[in-house]
Amino acid sequence: MSRSGKAVPAWTDVRVTTAGALALCLTAPGQTAAVSVFVDPMAADLGVSRAAVSTAYLIGTLAGAAALPLVGRAMDRRGARPVLLVVGAVFGAVLVCLSVVSGLVGLTAGFVGIRFAGQGALSLLATTLVAYHVQQRLGTAIGIVTAVGSAGISLVPIGLEALIAEHGFRTAWLVQGIAVWLLVVPIALLGVPRRSRRRAPTAPPPATGQQAGRSTGAVRHVMRVPMFWVLTGGVGVLALVGTALTFHQVDVLGERGLTSAEAAATFLPQTLAGLASTLLIGIVLDRISPRPAMVGSMLMLVAALVAAGFLAPGWGAVLYGVTLGIAGNSFRTIEAAVLPRYFGTEGIGEIRGVVHMITVAASAVGPLLLALGHAAVGTYRPVLLALTLLPIGLLAGILLVREPRPHQLPSRSCQ
Repeated sequence: MSRSGKAVPAWTDVRVTTAGALALCLTAPGQTAAVSVFVDPMAADLGVSRAAVSTAYLIGTLAGAAALPLVGRAMDRRGARPVLLVVGAVFGAVLVCLSVVSGLVGLTAGFVGIRFAGQGALSLLATTLVAYHVQQRLGTAIGIVTAVGSAGISLVPIGLEALIAEHGFRTAWLVQGIAVWLLVVPIALLGVPRRSRRRAPTAPPPATGQQAGRSTGAVRHVMRVPMFWVLTGGVGVLALVGTALTFHQVDVLGERGLTSAEAAATFLPQTLAGLASTLLIGIVLDRISPRPAMVGSMLMLVAALVAAGFLAPGWGAVLYGVTLGIAGNSFRTIEAAVLPRYFGTEGIGEIRGVVHMITVAASAVGPLLLALGHAAVGTYRPVLLALTLLPIGLLAGILLVREPRPHQLPSRSCQ
């Protein structure tokens, strides 16, 4: 049975999907939700302001994003398994080092490390290794990975709060570092095959004497396709708006009359709606064009921004959480599943590295942009309405830009 070519690929798909989901869960120590638990105790222990910690986090996020295309290129050339082992080792080491940090410079360096290795590189690896290896129902597999990973990331801060309260933030950093070391190795060795099974693109890259997808020149050709920038713009806009709303959620919803507890409670419908939409979108993408799902995601983001500016306590807050959860999770699933469909997997690591670099940078800018807007006008509503122009503008691109066809990718002979 294993030699027939049927059972082995099916088992490989399950194994890789599981590995991707677990790897995405392990990005939690580098995600904003988990790091936010450390902000106040670290600021008090180091004798710095919350603003100083936030600035260090901004610097760390922007600096960490710059190297992501290089990680993607390494995946294309070396495969996902060795890169996953290296990234896991680096991520664990940085987390351990944060347990002994003694000043703002060291904290900034630590933030660079966890935002690069955790929130950036490990997230990129978790979904891209699925694109490399899964042959059947890629959209469904990406949906499962994103849903399970999002659930894990949402649950980790709960445990961290208890751990910090009992043993302090330094022990919490140390425990996370050791956990990453212990879990990444078996995930990489048992869950990720040695060889990638390449996927043919909808729009093949330009033909050369080498494998074009592995060269930076071929990636530049992909970056000339308009739909690439529509997809990149979609996840970038969601990162900017979603991170801004999450970072300032208590203050934004407090302006609408919600208590801190009520504002925090909106994370529950947001998480549940995000999980459900991720699984549904993944299944849908295996059957139809991604365009309707992209339109729906942007409309949900517009609805979330409007709701944040006008909602009232109660069902209005629930609606806000649901729309934001659907918008954020669905478009990330679309990007991860559709890029391999359009461009194949030969250069998908470097291609998605560029996407993740822009996404991480946007997530760093979003909270600052919303804070500056609030400081300028004294209320969030006008700023939230102004931000709706971003998804509305992207809607125009989604509706007007054609999906890639083979003739749309420029060839080197035309240069």
